[in-house]
Order: sequence, then structure tokens, then C-alpha cells
Amino acid sequence: FFFFFFFFFFFFFFFFFRFPTGKAMSHRKYEAPRHGSLGFLPRKRSRRARGKCKAFPKENKKQAPHFTAFMGYKAGMTHVVRDLNKPGSKMNKKEVIEAVTIVETPPMVVVGFVGYIRTPRGLRTIGTVWANHIGDECRRRFYKKWYSSKKKAFTQYAKKYSQHPGLLKQRIDAIRNRACIIRAIAHTQMHLLHMRQRKAHMMEIQINGGNTHQKVDFALKFFEKPVSVGQVFAQNEIIDTIAVTKGHGFEGVTTRWGTARLPRKTHRGLRKVACIGAWHPARVSYAVARAGQCGYHHRTEMNKKIYRLGVGQMRNGKTEFDLTKKPINPMGGFPHYGMVRNDFLMLKGCVAGPKKRVITLRKSIFLSTSRTHLEQISLKFIDTSSKFGHGRFQSSDEKRKYLGQVKERPKYNKE
Repeated sequence: FFFFFFFFFFFFFFFFFRFPTGKAMSHRKYEAPRHGSLGFLPRKRSRRARGKCKAFPKENKKQAPHFTAFMGYKAGMTHVVRDLNKPGSKMNKKEVIEAVTIVETPPMVVVGFVGYIRTPRGLRTIGTVWANHIGDECRRRFYKKWYSSKKKAFTQYAKKYSQHPGLLKQRIDAIRNRACIIRAIAHTQMHLLHMRQRKAHMMEIQINGGNTHQKVDFALKFFEKPVSVGQVFAQNEIIDTIAVTKGHGFEGVTTRWGTARLPRKTHRGLRKVACIGAWHPARVSYAVARAGQCGYHHRTEMNKKIYRLGVGQMRNGKTEFDLTKKPINPMGGFPHYGMVRNDFLMLKGCVAGPKKRVITLRKSIFLSTSRTHLEQISLKFIDTSSKFGHGRFQSSDEKRKYLGQVKERPKYNKE
């Protein structure tokens, strides 16, 4: 009797008074995915405008010593046409149009190196060696106001080691014998860019490959010499980009987190979150969407493919199929940037940050084996039409041939 009563009670309760779970009550007000990721908290302004390498690729000592990072400046975006090489796909051997980002990468100059030793609490600096001659654009980085300073940075350092060269050799030998990680100190050359800023960006670039003696010799070999992007990266390589995103200031909860708007007749505004938590615990949880800073966050994007390494003969917009002699710059230049006059990288997709933002480029942390990343890229066409208007012409010669003879503009007479 007890078993029969229990079975009847369970059967009756389950089918008539069951809880709103599963498909029974699948309404938006009962269940919905949260808005925004909690993996990027806190959403606050970055402390620096330059992307910082907080990790470097795993080292393979069998390789020759090489640099693992570089810095460039975001110029703008365009699009390319290429044949997709993806056997088995319906799009195989068909043309695809893809968006690409142009990052200008003038040569960087190595001005020193640092030796680190591993400890239970992390890396510890053993010593730093600087070059004898350091340019003004690099020394500007050590001052808040260069114009009102005495500009004495590194003058005593150079004088000390020029008078006592044995001390410098002693410090280099100490790093050779004790350090396990060597990082070169390099800076960008702002005078090669047409930008108002004259203070160079500096960073530590880890040297991977070989033993410590080979790494130190490798760093000393590049002292006071330019390093081009072609010496760090290669065509079709997968890299990571580290940058600070475009800032948008203080934004409301709907823009910042993408929460749903309340009904139109809501009192005191509808771009809000209706309930920010229960009465107890008597505090607002960190997971509740709130208004605050939007943008200017430090972000790392993994696995960006290099579509073109703009070095030497490849520093233009020509391809095997489009033999038109034209630069990589669109007609009129990149909006809010201007003309690219140095080496450049063409990366697939978008890159964080606005125009002119410094971008840290790093060799990929993870070894990628996907078919998409291993594909060999062959471009058929690079768009260089104007990015200001409709962009009918790819080059000034094409525009001149199409328009024909035009009336000459009257020259301005100063008198």
C-alpha cells in the first residue's frame, strides 16, 4: 500500500505541478544567455597606449637565435581578391573577397639588452647593457617634458664605459654566465613616419633559439643597427597582435554590455537593467552589467595570417594577375593616416585600435595546424581605390586615361 501511494503521488506531482524547466517554459523571461563576457573584467582604461607582450613563444634551442616580436602602426584597411585553396569545399578554386589591414612597420633600432634569471617568484633581472650612442627619439621616452629638460640621459653611462671598457665587458660576461633569458631593447623610428609624435615607442623583444652565449652575441651584433620586419616575420606566417582598442569613454549599460532595452513606456528611461540583484546579499554582484568605461582596453588577438610582407620588391600593390604599377596606398592615402612610405604587413581581418595606434606584433604562442592557417596565399588583386568617396579608379594613371584631356587649373598668383 505504501509503495502504491508513493508511486501515485510522484506521478501526479510530476505531470501536473512540475517546475518550469526544459522545454516546458522556454521563454526569454525564464532563461537567456548573459550579455557580455566576464573573461575580460575589469573593463577599465589601459595603463599604456602600447600593447605589452606579457608572454613570448616557447623556445626551441635547436633553432638559430631570432627575434620574436616587432612593432608597427595601423594605417587602415582595404580588401583583396584571391583564389581559395580548400580541397573538398564548394568554394575551392573560386574567388573570394577578404578584408585586410595594413600595418606600417619601419625598421626598429636595438639599443640594449636585458638578462633574466628564473626564480621561484618569477623572472629577476641580472643586468642591463646599453649601446654607446642612443638617439634623441629614444631618449625622449625617459622624459615627461623633453624641451624643458637638460637632456642628460645616458651621457654619464656612455662616459663611464668609454673610460673603463673592462667594466662593460665584466657586466656582459656576468649576463652570459648567469642569465637564462635574453631580451633585446628596441625602439621605433618616429622620424620615418609622418606623425606629430617624436617620442619613440620602446619594448623588450625576447631572443629565442641557441644558448645564452649565442643570444648575447646576437643582441650585440644588432646594437645601434636597424632591424626590418622581414628579419622577424615571413610570408604566410601566423602571428598575434597586441594593442589597445579604440576608446569610447563612459557608456551606458546597453551600449557597453549589449543588454536588452526595457519596454517603451518604462518610467525614468529604458536603456537600463531592471533588476541589479536580490535584496540579500546586500551588494551588487560583479557579474551584473553596469555603465562605465567602454573601449581603450588592452587586448591580444591570436592567429592573424600575413597575406603580404611588404618588403623590397613586394612593397607595392602589384600581384601576379594585376601588373598595374601602383603603390599599396589607396588614392588620396589612408583616411586619418596618410601615405605608407615604409615596409608594411598586410594582415587578414581587422586589428584592434584606431588609425596611427601602435601595434605589437608577436610570433604565435601556439603552433597552429589547421588547414586554414597552413594555406599558401596568392593574391590576385589589391584594391587601391579612394577610401573617401566611391572609389572608381585604382591609380592616377587610370583616372587620367579615363577622363582624357581636362582643363588646366589656373595658377594662383600671389600678387
